[in-house]
Amino acid sequence: MPVNRRDFLTLAAGAGMAAGLLAGSRLVRAATPAPIGAVALDGFTTFDPRPLVARAERLFPGQGQALALAWRTRQFEYTWLRTLMGRYTGFWQITEEALGYAAAQLRLPLSGAQRDELMQGYRELRAWPDAAAALQRLRAAGVRLAFLSNFSVEMLDTAVHGSGLDGLFEPHLSTDRVQAFKPDPRAYQMGVDAFALPRERIAFAAFGGWDAAGAKSFGYPTYWVNRLGVPLEQLGISADASGPGLDGLVAFVLGAPRAQAPA
Repeated sequence: MPVNRRDFLTLAAGAGMAAGLLAGSRLVRAATPAPIGAVALDGFTTFDPRPLVARAERLFPGQGQALALAWRTRQFEYTWLRTLMGRYTGFWQITEEALGYAAAQLRLPLSGAQRDELMQGYRELRAWPDAAAALQRLRAAGVRLAFLSNFSVEMLDTAVHGSGLDGLFEPHLSTDRVQAFKPDPRAYQMGVDAFALPRERIAFAAFGGWDAAGAKSFGYPTYWVNRLGVPLEQLGISADASGPGLDGLVAFVLGAPRAQAPA
């Protein structure tokens, strides 16, 4: 049966409306974030590094703050440089080498005993005051937890046990597994592989702003635990949300609005 022009336009309009409704429903579904099933955490979100500064100040009065800053800066510069050069070594060795450089840079005479005492600080890291309660809330809600960290497994085991956090975490995702430090994508991929979840269902909790940028660039819904109140890194990408502690992470994971992960 022939269709006149007016009937054709009516049919076309109806088809277009139906297509629009279907497309709209797809958009609604796409805009609804998938529930978070797991959280990968950087170590310092949970373990407090501030006693390292106090220890440095005790050994080098008046210079401890400068030594701790130079040490930490060089520590992470060495992780990035070694990854770029393809010369991976464990984080403990990097930490010791960075300490030696920082002391030399500041012209501080670092004895073997002083070096050992400063390094011992990494074996005595303990949890931030809010950590245990926040992590237990996540586990009680059925959220899986694991550290995704530059730390070695031994360093993480020592900190977890010393902080009384045993039983909360799945096996540690140390960068030793992939021989590449964060923010290399190979490091972040460990979370996807270990949890067997798509990246948009794995939240990443970062301590450093650079780590937050790296995790977000990889595709994780990212929460920046900005405990030290430092400025946002100027890298053209930022975390979905941030706050000074792990209580904000709990709200982010368990239902606070967050940005849709990139396709």
